[in-house]
Amino acid sequence: MTRMARLSLAILACAAILPAADLRQQAGFVIDPAQTHVDFVVGSTLHTIHGTFRLTRGDLRFDPATGAASGELAVDAGSGNSGSAARDKRMNNSILETPKFPEILFRPDRVEGTVSPQGKSQVQLHGMFWLRGTPHEMTLPLAVDANNGEYRATATFTVPYVKWGLKNPSTLVLRVNDNVKITVHTVAHPQG
Repeated sequence: MTRMARLSLAILACAAILPAADLRQQAGFVIDPAQTHVDFVVGSTLHTIHGTFRLTRGDLRFDPATGAASGELAVDAGSGNSGSAARDKRMNNSILETPKFPEILFRPDRVEGTVSPQGKSQVQLHGMFWLRGTPHEMTLPLAVDANNGEYRATATFTVPYVKWGLKNPSTLVLRVNDNVKITVHTVAHPQG
């Protein structure tokens, strides 16, 4: 084989290998709002309040080699539903101020751990949680179950909303906890 033929084969081999290496280095996912449930629980003196919010959009990109991540998960702040129209109206107008801050956002910047392409994984998703227009650093523990290109993920975490500057909705009779527990169940699919 001539030197030129060997060089041509080497260039073709590199061209075939490099795109595959790029795909392994960058993982991108689209999060399905229709298959996402954002549940919240907050305790009070009279009863525990359960409710939901709606995810409007979400995407996540990360580099498995470095853990660097980007993307955004957006929740419709006005979609909060606790089963009481009066309570939800107060939550929207007085607590979350949804006309002024219509979205609750999470913008990841780092993934710690490895997401397995098949089976169960545990990772930490670090980033900024934006509530009422103010960013708060947060790490979300994420349980992932991968099956044939579909990634089901669950994250449970606590938001110290009073510490973060939001009003506590307590009244003279009803005392509400200063923290709210959030659980997100979602399904993500590889981009492209």
